[in-house]
Amino acid sequence: MPVYLALALGGALGAIARYWMTSGLNQPGQMAFPLGTLSVNVLGSFFIGGLYIYLSERPELSEVYRHLLITGFLGALTTFSTFSLETLLLIEQGHYNTALFNVLSSVMFCLGSAYLGISLAKAFL
Repeated sequence: MPVYLALALGGALGAIARYWMTSGLNQPGQMAFPLGTLSVNVLGSFFIGGLYIYLSERPELSEVYRHLLITGFLGALTTFSTFSLETLLLIEQGHYNTALFNVLSSVMFCLGSAYLGISLAKAFL
């Protein structure tokens, strides 16, 4: 499969997964804490950490798999731009503590999740 098709397939599946997760967790019509965005970013961070180690240990796997899974699927699943917009909207609406919590929890949980994914992949490989 050509790389651009792998990217398109992974991106389409990742975008659908993000929509499904965020629409189920975020409350439509109101700007509460953006749990859906935090969830997809933490989950994506975990999987990118684990997949990075797994794919690094499997050089025989085609580069297409790396693009399909990491750049395509996880790139579309996770979203820094939505995180940024939601944080700015919280600030604009005067929800300063919620915005600060969103920033701190996103950074801490995403880094921790990526570390956990890396650690688990190393333990099982």
